[in-house]
Amino acid sequence: MKRKFRVTYNAPVTLTFAILCVVILLMNDFLLGKHLVPAIFTAPARIGSNAGFNYKSVLDYFRLFLHIFGHTDWNHLLGNFAFILLLGPLMEERYGSKMVLLMFVVTAFVTGVINVCLIPRPLLGASGVVFMLIILASITTLDKNVIPLTFIFVVAIYLGRELINAPKAENISTVAHIAGGLCGSMFGFLVAPKAKRGSKKEKEEKTSDDENKKTALFKKRNTPREEDSTVVGTLEI
Repeated sequence: MKRKFRVTYNAPVTLTFAILCVVILLMNDFLLGKHLVPAIFTAPARIGSNAGFNYKSVLDYFRLFLHIFGHTDWNHLLGNFAFILLLGPLMEERYGSKMVLLMFVVTAFVTGVINVCLIPRPLLGASGVVFMLIILASITTLDKNVIPLTFIFVVAIYLGRELINAPKAENISTVAHIAGGLCGSMFGFLVAPKAKRGSKKEKEEKTSDDENKKTALFKKRNTPREEDSTVVGTLEI
């Protein structure tokens, strides 16, 4: 018997995000003369600097979220999505698609606001989201009052590399990377994995089933059976 295989849209948030980024970069490079990404999908620079944030512009507020969809070139996009397409589906399976979408939105906003407040150049790309997923994925088990050693190693290596490369990285926002990692740490400690919530529900259902079985067994034992009754005699009319 032949086995049938089908393609599933297994990680809707990650896949939709990736498709939108590719479409935006295609439109930017081949249809709009490379003006689309700088105009819409780039977070403004620090207030008062060149291309700084304009608090009177409604578009600038949207750009605080939309900058994660913009990339400078295909190498930039592929470098980010090598991690996002690997880690995103795992996180959606662990936390659920709605929660991962919220994580993307919060990370985009936090990195955008930090860029507007501190960095004198515009910000674009999903690097903050990448590092958020890396840190989040490193927290595989998190019990009460317990911090995984792997989490400490990942944070130390990540922050150390960012601080060492900061003076050389003129076109990369190190602050945005660190902010994305901090968001991943926050989500890892505050958000309960979907599997844990499911296991708790299953445990409650199992307990309820056990109680129902015990109740049924008790009733059965206390119900007099026909063979246990004493027959005194018969009466014929």
